Amino acid sequence: MRAYAIGDIHGHRSGLERAHRLIAADRDRVGDSAAPVVHIGDLCDRGPDTKGVIDVLLTGLDRGEPWVVLKGNHDRMMQRFLETPPRRDPGLRADLSWLHPNLGGQGTLASYGVDTGADAATVHRAALDLVPETHRAFLAGLPTSHRLGALFFCHAGIRPGVPLEDQVEDDLLWIRGDFLNSTADHGALVVHGHTPVEVVTHYGNRLNIDTGAGYGEPLSAVVLEGRQAWLLTEEGRARIVPI
Repeated sequence: MRAYAIGDIHGHRSGLERAHRLIAADRDRVGDSAAPVVHIGDLCDRGPDTKGVIDVLLTGLDRGEPWVVLKGNHDRMMQRFLETPPRRDPGLRADLSWLHPNLGGQGTLASYGVDTGADAATVHRAALDLVPETHRAFLAGLPTSHRLGALFFCHAGIRPGVPLEDQVEDDLLWIRGDFLNSTADHGALVVHGHTPVEVVTHYGNRLNIDTGAGYGEPLSAVVLEGRQAWLLTEEGRARIVPI
């Protein structure tokens, strides 16, 4: 069983389009037009064109591309800010909001033409005017995980010891230490992002595909066949050997 996956996008439309080109080239090489492409979440924030990223994804889904788009913690922060009244994500530290410069909400709203220099209430009203309802509904409806045979896709990871079907949204979007430090067999290879690594890394029980696009590093795309994985490059596949 074959699947493709794309790491945390963080508002980089050009990186997303390059990842799709690499996947299309691999599809041509192996003659597979049906394998799903799983986007691992964090579509928004820190990059220049969140609006463009969501436009690309919606356009592809509308034309019937076999794409799965998962919700990341940044996507949920954006979704909750765009509610009335806005809600703060419980995963954030008490002293932070989505509009804090370190999180990227201001840049995301700027991609929609929102002036983020005003007070939060004014910014919220402008965001409701300028972020299309289709984008808001898309964010609200994103699934938090996807199971495919020997693979389990989610944004951040899972709670070790909890059955995959019983995982809760807060863990799927936010977990780090307990998951990252676990060497347990989770019953499937967990493909995730959320915690940037220098290169896509296969740990045996999990595959981290977030290579830091939110911090100016390249966005990665991979192909999986069973629990084996390859990085997609301009030259073709590069095997990712478990460490």
